[in-house]
Amino acid sequence: MNIGFDLDKIFIDYPPFVPDKLINRLYKQKSDGVLLYRIPSKPEQILRIISHYSIFRPPLTKNIKFVKELTNKQKNTNKYYLISSRFSFLKKPTEALIKRYGFNEIFDAMFFNFENKQPHLFKDEVITKIKIDHYVDDDLPLLEFLAKENQKTKFFWLNKKIKGTLGKNIIAITHLRKMFI
Repeated sequence: MNIGFDLDKIFIDYPPFVPDKLINRLYKQKSDGVLLYRIPSKPEQILRIISHYSIFRPPLTKNIKFVKELTNKQKNTNKYYLISSRFSFLKKPTEALIKRYGFNEIFDAMFFNFENKQPHLFKDEVITKIKIDHYVDDDLPLLEFLAKENQKTKFFWLNKKIKGTLGKNIIAITHLRKMFI
């Protein structure tokens, strides 16, 4: 089985004291019901680079620990992938983060959106190419798009409050462990 994970809000948290709604508002673009993300302007990119220093982005240690244990136990039967839509201006902080938490030793391969494609299109391309069976993300609108495009894949929306089936192939979970129950 091929299992994929997003990076932010799955293994690395948003900066403390910054509401998720604000980050989502800065990240997504208004577009008459069509999913669309915006690439930040140069000043915003500088601010986002600063906000991606590890002091502002604490690790979600219980999730990192869980995946390390999972990959050690099931390395021969499953393949694990990190699929992040971080844009190219975050390449250096992302590479530092990968090294700091040893993600290159956990995952069989990692894919980053350093070509600045629309995040949902980038993830769709990767999920299709490597035939992901299970994928975890924190962005529900993105998962709804992916679920329509990849109907054989089971998608998991990691969030803090909601559990249960949301659609044919989308399940809301509150902990990564719930993907296997």
